[in-house]
Amino acid sequence: MTRLPRIAISIGDPAGIGAEIALKALRDQSVFSLAEWLLIADSAVLSAAHRITGIDPRTLQCRLIETGALAADHVVAFGQLRAEYGLAAIAYVRRAVELCMRGEADAMVTGPLNKEAVTLSGQSFSGHTEYIAELTGAPEPRMLLYSEKLATVHVTTHISLEQACNLDRAHIVRTIELGNDALLWLRRTAPRIAVCGLNPHAGEHGLFGRQDAETIAPAIVEARALGIDCSGPHSPDTIFVRASRGEFDLIVAMYHDQGHIPMKLIDFEGGVNVSLGLPIIRTSVDHGTAFDIAGRNQADAENMKAAMRLAARMAKGKFALSDE
Repeated sequence: MTRLPRIAISIGDPAGIGAEIALKALRDQSVFSLAEWLLIADSAVLSAAHRITGIDPRTLQCRLIETGALAADHVVAFGQLRAEYGLAAIAYVRRAVELCMRGEADAMVTGPLNKEAVTLSGQSFSGHTEYIAELTGAPEPRMLLYSEKLATVHVTTHISLEQACNLDRAHIVRTIELGNDALLWLRRTAPRIAVCGLNPHAGEHGLFGRQDAETIAPAIVEARALGIDCSGPHSPDTIFVRASRGEFDLIVAMYHDQGHIPMKLIDFEGGVNVSLGLPIIRTSVDHGTAFDIAGRNQADAENMKAAMRLAARMAKGKFALSDE
């Protein structure tokens, strides 16, 4: 297939930096040339971003898809937590998913939204990954943080730490599988996978908890039987150092912060959030709405560019697979 991929961008919370970084990223010709970009927003939000950045979206030659979530004469209140903005952000995501599911877009990139703003609107919401999984009917989504330096896939994400400690062997095995498949697709070579323990020192032979020996270790044995190159459970406090030095390509983290904190230290600008286990391709920035600087033209678009580049790369990989 020779055409450029069509990729939808949902700009996130109108009060945040999503529209600003989308316009800044699209102005970069090295990014713009990778795909046909479908910008999902409302004209009021883009007009506000135009005023602060000086970038006129009409000159970018990308297709604007409005949802009608905000009126054309709406004045965006940057940095403010509002239910109407939570609803708008959800409307943008929903439209992008619809385009992907209908084959009108080959992938989607999501800008940052604010979970509290969405919750204020009365809608139950724990995160992009879970919401998109619900829209697409995907029963087992996972979150992958990907950069050229390292990748980490999470067994659990937006749940309490107490809940995350209730490990399930089959859930861990499936996470290892999904991470392995994703790295095979992205890098075309079988990844070397390190699986984190849950407890300090991976339980220290049962001294600090039994989940590592009783649940995680058997899951690793099962994944190995599937032909996956994985090892562990490794002590969580050292495994990211070893991986960053080249010993491993992918880490399996047991819970949100176990994976997110080191990944953001290792490569904050280049780390991209990728949803696994979905019938569509979705990448995202790996930062929040930055209400503190929204509307000031201070937002750095490098992470948005990384998310857009990876979406284009994955969409082209999908083309290549369909042509085989």
